[in-house]
Amino acid sequence: MALGFVSLFADMTYEGAHSVIGPLLKDLGASATEVGIIAGLGEMIAASLRYFSGKLADRTRAYWTITTLGYFLNLVVVPGLAFAGNWQAAALLVVAERTGKSLRGPARDVLLSEATEVVGYGKGFGLHAAMDQTGAVIGPVFVAISVARTHHFHQAFLWLSVPAAAAFVSLLIARWARGDKGTPPQPVAQRDFPKVFWFYVVAAGLLALGYADFPLLAYHFQQASLVKPEAIPLLYGAAMGINGLTALLFGRLYDRFGIQVITLGILASLLALPFGFLGGGTGAYVSVACWATGLGAQDAILRSGIAQVVSMNKRGTAFGMFNAAWGVLWFVGSVTMGVLYDFSLVALVVFGISAQLAAVVLFIWLRKPLANEKKAIA
Repeated sequence: MALGFVSLFADMTYEGAHSVIGPLLKDLGASATEVGIIAGLGEMIAASLRYFSGKLADRTRAYWTITTLGYFLNLVVVPGLAFAGNWQAAALLVVAERTGKSLRGPARDVLLSEATEVVGYGKGFGLHAAMDQTGAVIGPVFVAISVARTHHFHQAFLWLSVPAAAAFVSLLIARWARGDKGTPPQPVAQRDFPKVFWFYVVAAGLLALGYADFPLLAYHFQQASLVKPEAIPLLYGAAMGINGLTALLFGRLYDRFGIQVITLGILASLLALPFGFLGGGTGAYVSVACWATGLGAQDAILRSGIAQVVSMNKRGTAFGMFNAAWGVLWFVGSVTMGVLYDFSLVALVVFGISAQLAAVVLFIWLRKPLANEKKAIA
C-alpha cells in the first residue's frame, strides 16, 4: 500500500507535468520538431537506462537507496521547470526527470515483487497499477485547475512540488514500515536467467511492437474529426481510470489462472486498432476502452510473470532488461505505425494485429514453461 501511494503521488507529478510540457516548450520557443525530439529522447532514456540501473541494483543490493535517489530527482526536477528560462533548460530537466524514472524503476519493482509474495503477485502488482493510474488521472486535473486560475504554465509546476514531496514522504514511510529496516533478505542463488525468461521478453516485445500509442490514436481522432479536440484529454483521463480498474481485475485473475489470462487483455487491445482507425465516432470511444483494458492487463501481469521465474538476486537486472526491450520495441512499433498511417490505415491495422496475435501464441505456449520454472525456484 505504501509503495502504491508512492506511485500515486509520483504519477500525479509526472502525468501532471507531461500534460503541459508540450505547451510549455512551445511558449519557450521550441519548434514542433524539437518538442518531438525531446519527448522521444526522454522516453528512450527512460527505457534503455533501466537495463543498467537494474544491474546496479542487483550488484549493490541497495534497492532502497537507488529508489530513494530516483524519487528525489523527481522532487527536485519537476518544480524546477517553473524556473526554466528557455526551452533548452526545460529540455534538460525533462530528460533528467526521465533519468530519475529509469534509475528507480527496476529497484522499486524488486521491492514491490518482494512485498507482493505475501498477497499474490497479480493482486499486488494490480493494486500498484490501479493506484499508479489514479495518480495519472488526478495529476492532469490538478494542473488544469492551476492553469485555469493563473493562465500560466510555469505556476503549475510549482504546485506539482506538493505531490512530488508526498511521493518522497510515502517512500520513507514504506521503508520504515518494513520490519527489518528495509534490508532485503538473502536471495536464492540463480546464476543465469532461465531460458523461459528470454521467450517471455520476446512475447512481451511483440505485444509492445503492435500496440498503438495513444498520441497516434488521438491524432487520427482529430484528423478525421471523430472527436472534438477538447474531449481528447478527457478520453485520456478516462482511459487511465479504466486502466487502473482493469489492472485490479487482471491481477486477481492472474493469481488464479496464470499467464494465459493476458490473452484476454491482448484480444481486447488489438480491437482498438480496427475500431480506432477504421471505425467512426462510436468506434473511437470503443477503441480507447479496449486500448486501456489491454494496458491494464499488461500493468498487472507482465511484471508478475518475471517475479515468479527470476530469483531476487537477478530480479533487478531482469526488470531492467525487460523494460529496456519493451521500451525500444514500443518505440519501433510507434514509428512504424506512424509511417504506415500516411501510407495505408488498413496496413497499419494489419501490422498491429499481426504482432499482437504472435504475442498471444507465444504467451499461450509459455504457460507450462513458466509454471515449471516457478516450481524450480520456489
